[in-house]
Amino acid sequence: MEVSELEIKDKKLKKRGRKPKNEKRVIEINREQTKFYIDLSRDKKIREKLFNILEKTNDKDYGGIVTFKEVMLLGFSKLVEKDIDKLKESSLSEMEKVQRTLDEYNQKNSTNLKLGEFLVKKLNIN
Repeated sequence: MEVSELEIKDKKLKKRGRKPKNEKRVIEINREQTKFYIDLSRDKKIREKLFNILEKTNDKDYGGIVTFKEVMLLGFSKLVEKDIDKLKESSLSEMEKVQRTLDEYNQKNSTNLKLGEFLVKKLNIN
């Protein structure tokens, strides 16, 4: 192995553990990607709903088969900015929501409280 191959492999390795504070995560999207897979093996309700939609749309005498792709594209075209905000919100963990509230509080009040101090203040603990 050459040095350049080692450098390339090292860059691909992901670090484990917590991310450093105040470090914004950069997401790179591969715009060359053409195939997407959705695993519904654990989402029984959603899977059943999808099958019901496909059965209803294909219960007809004329026309071609309606596939998952057409169903997804129809729903995808109806997404609005409000839905994108909901998706962003649903991706947050409980601690990320608390941290976001702390950051907003510190910015609004020009303070620099730590998480513990903020919780003591908000919960009125003496």
